[in-house]
Amino acid sequence: MMKCRDIAFLLSESQDRSLSLSESLQLRLHLFMCKKCTNFSHQLKVIRLASQAQKDDRK
Repeated sequence: MMKCRDIAFLLSESQDRSLSLSESLQLRLHLFMCKKCTNFSHQLKVIRLASQAQKDDRK
């Protein structure tokens, strides 16, 4: 099983590229079992959405 540090990296990478099937499965499995990484995943989504909203407001 991947470590939280590796999962944090994959979560960040998933913002920029599509993950492989293997990466996606490992990510999902880890997030299913790890509340801290799940919270980090939600935080990244909120940050991305806030950033996009601010960018849209500037147009």
